[in-house]
Amino acid sequence: MRRDNRIKNNIKDNKQNKIIMYSIIGVAFLVIVLVGLLMYSKSLNEEMQNEIIDFEDMASETNENTSNNISNTNTESVSTQIGKNVNEAKNTSNTTSNNATNEKTTNNTTSNTVNTTKTETNKNVTANTNVSKETKKEETKKEETKKELSFEKPVEGEIMKNYAKDNLVYSETLQEWVTHLGIDIKADKTTVVKASEAGTVKTIKNDPRYGLTIIIEHDEGYQTVYANLLSSEFVIEGEKVEKGQSIGTVGNTATFEIADEPHLHFEILKDGVQIDPSNYIK
Repeated sequence: MRRDNRIKNNIKDNKQNKIIMYSIIGVAFLVIVLVGLLMYSKSLNEEMQNEIIDFEDMASETNENTSNNISNTNTESVSTQIGKNVNEAKNTSNTTSNNATNEKTTNNTTSNTVNTTKTETNKNVTANTNVSKETKKEETKKEETKKELSFEKPVEGEIMKNYAKDNLVYSETLQEWVTHLGIDIKADKTTVVKASEAGTVKTIKNDPRYGLTIIIEHDEGYQTVYANLLSSEFVIEGEKVEKGQSIGTVGNTATFEIADEPHLHFEILKDGVQIDPSNYIK
């Protein structure tokens, strides 16, 4: 029993000793940490004070330098304006006169340039005027040399039916009074038909009313129509023809005029409108 009690007491003592030891170690660690924090805060305060002092010193030096620069500038400007001697004043006046001379030279140069430009412009205008005059002369010459249209009868023969637009003529074929927008020139079958004026063959067609028809285009919006033909063997569409050139032969193919004697139905149009051929052919 005693032995057991001793063992128990020893265990309790050991536990108490360990607790005391751990407590002492903890307290020592806290003391060390506190001392370290105090020293660190002290060093921070010293650094902050040193930086504040340095900043104040820098600010004061800057203010002194600025005031010195301002005073020096004012002094120099005053001395520059007031402390000129006679030679400096002469030099200044000479510089001013030289500048005025240079300005005059520049103005003279500018005026000369302007005058030169005006002269060149006048030359160009004159040249353009001469060119336009020459162009007008050439156009006038072309107009003068341009041949006037002069239509001739496409076949020789008697006019058996006249142009009738406002008045009516009697149609033997239709057995009624009708308008007639051309002239009928009496001619035998196979008589050669000639171009009334120089131009270009626009159309060769079989018209349901006027039979085989040739249309020739001329200058100034004129057209001539040759109808009631037997043939058009001498020309093709698009061909250029001269005045008096053979283009076809007289026939009797016009259904609207089949009761009439063989003849050439001839029309002249100006800008697409039929006009009286008797007023134009010679």
